[in-house]
Amino acid sequence: MDRLLALVRHGQSDWNLKNLFTGWENVGLTEKGIAEAHAAGKMLKAAGLTFDVAFTSALTRAQHTLDIILDEMALTSIPIIRDEALNERDYGDLTGLNKDDARAKWGEEQVHIWRRSYDVSPPGGESLKDTVARTLPYYVSEIQPRVLRGERVLVAAHGNSLRSIVMVLERHSRDTIVKREIATGEPIVYRLAADSTVAETLDLTA
Repeated sequence: MDRLLALVRHGQSDWNLKNLFTGWENVGLTEKGIAEAHAAGKMLKAAGLTFDVAFTSALTRAQHTLDIILDEMALTSIPIIRDEALNERDYGDLTGLNKDDARAKWGEEQVHIWRRSYDVSPPGGESLKDTVARTLPYYVSEIQPRVLRGERVLVAAHGNSLRSIVMVLERHSRDTIVKREIATGEPIVYRLAADSTVAETLDLTA
């Protein structure tokens, strides 16, 4: 039984490139982001992997990334489940602001706290703790059971929603998870044990 789970953050978006807080805004992929998605699909295929079902968020940049990956892998007929539980963290009043402009307005220290603390949320937005509270129950109820049944599952989502899942899989504390970077377009592939813990993290570069 494979119990295979692959997590992929969407490719670079227009607002990533412009250094803007994106959150729940629907923005497209850059040319680099599209290339990253193609590379992720090629990497997964070259590793001999395949998937039975895919999950993604309600946001187009993750959906577009997933579509490109599945096309590269010739898996366009597998079921795709979209849910806003996998959306990026909501940055509230910071959404659409340049990160340097936000620092000028609120100060370097305050913006750093909003971005990198676990449980302090920006005005009108979500903290990482809030994102975990939204994403993790969905993972436990909808994604994890499929993996444990032996289905091979691909999830294309966002830095903070994936960080919420990685926090549990890699057993991070609230202090270490905020330092765990998840790069755009680079698959993280786990093989789970029967008790839902990580049995192996696959090295796709080998």
